[in-house]
Amino acid sequence: MKPTLLLFLSYIAFIPVLVAQTAVQNASIPKDAPINVTVTDFKNNVKSNEIIVFKSGVNQKEYQGLTNDSGKFTVRLPAGDKYEIFILGFKDSTSYNMLEIPALTGNAYYKNPFKVDIQFQPAKTFVLEDCNFETGKASLEESSYAVLDELVAYLVRKDDQKIELGGHTDNVGSAASNLKLSLDRANTVRAYLLTKGIDPDRVTARGYGMTVPVADNKTEEGRGQNRRTEVKILE
Repeated sequence: MKPTLLLFLSYIAFIPVLVAQTAVQNASIPKDAPINVTVTDFKNNVKSNEIIVFKSGVNQKEYQGLTNDSGKFTVRLPAGDKYEIFILGFKDSTSYNMLEIPALTGNAYYKNPFKVDIQFQPAKTFVLEDCNFETGKASLEESSYAVLDELVAYLVRKDDQKIELGGHTDNVGSAASNLKLSLDRANTVRAYLLTKGIDPDRVTARGYGMTVPVADNKTEEGRGQNRRTEVKILE
């Protein structure tokens, strides 16, 4: 079962500041450029612990930084390249914009930094794809541990976030049995996170049963999408 990943991001363009080039005689002239990055949401609240990736168009090499408590970091990128900017989320990355750094000639170098201001709204919910259980039970299949370990890593990085784990089922069986099963499954995932050191106060579990379908229960594919565990970011 591979439920559809729910991801909603917004974008806004940035304009690099004017970059000064100065002639120098030093043999160790830098042929890269300093990049000052700031990340906020659309209300200008700073976004800490966000990973931003710059991917080279020349050789596909990736450069990344992690925002601090002020939503900022600095990175240096080789000149003469065009970089695609990605915002790293849970198990995925979203292309945000492009940054071009013109090539340098002679003794020129970039004295002033490029300024990259990123505004976006992080996803509030996402589905734990490949988090599967034994049929009719709350026991995790072994293949589920990989995605749960990735969730652990995400929560370690985003140590200021609290989450709700929502269990959902299809409509096979009674409403009461599905409600209990969904809660048991959410609690199973919660228990796994706690064994990995996640603070219990950061994770709540809730069962929704079959009350919030995302697909048609008349088909096997639809029922498969409805059997899911969702993560909701709590404010």
